[in-house]
Amino acid sequence: MDQPTHPTSAERPTRRRRDPGPDDTIEMFRRYRESGDRTLRNTLVEMHLGLADYYVNRYSRSAASSAEDLRQTALLAILKAAERFDPDVGVSFRTFASRTIEGELKRYLRDRSWAVRPPRRAQEMHLSLRRVGEELTHALGRPPTVPELSAALEITEDEVLEALEAGQARSATGLEAPLGGDETAATLAQTLGSTDPAYAIIDDRDIVHDALASLDDRAARVVRLRYLEDMSQPEIAERIGVSQSYVSRILRTSLESLRTELSPR
Repeated sequence: MDQPTHPTSAERPTRRRRDPGPDDTIEMFRRYRESGDRTLRNTLVEMHLGLADYYVNRYSRSAASSAEDLRQTALLAILKAAERFDPDVGVSFRTFASRTIEGELKRYLRDRSWAVRPPRRAQEMHLSLRRVGEELTHALGRPPTVPELSAALEITEDEVLEALEAGQARSATGLEAPLGGDETAATLAQTLGSTDPAYAIIDDRDIVHDALASLDDRAARVVRLRYLEDMSQPEIAERIGVSQSYVSRILRTSLESLRTELSPR
């Protein structure tokens, strides 16, 4: 008689591990609150990583931040939710964690993704304006007007315009970007002025001016004619009516006096 055969290990069906249900999750959180076992906490966090991916995909479509930055924020939010979750309140962890993740992502986008930081109230109003604007666009089949946005948000039209203006601070235009959207137009960098080289010698001019004040009027005049107006010694002698040798002597004694005045003490 043939002996009954048993399936080999390759033929045996693989037994899938049952994912914990809501009741199991609550019980695991109770154990974690009692023991503080971080391994158990990490297991609970890993069980809900799909929530992080869901919200990252949702917010990365319209956010300027990288998906990796958003995912790091979402993962930290799940960890924070696991630390704060009370299993006896009557709310599921998925609901609690979802609210925490969404709040942290909104806060991250509000605080980190602005090229220029307008006031927080304007940032929050802009985010609300975007959300309501998308809803009205879908409902009306066209972009909403400022009065329609004002009515939907129950704010003034001036506040709507302020929020729209704040939205322009979310991204910065590069200096090499053409003005007016025309690729042949001048760039922003080409319209900026250059640094005046005279700025570098302002302090030196002030120092020399003060030093010249220590000379008598004739000596100061000779120095200015020679070094500021670039006149030769014969021209200076003719201008002030003295001999060239006298001009040379004035310059020599004046420069020695200025050197002493300008030397560090």
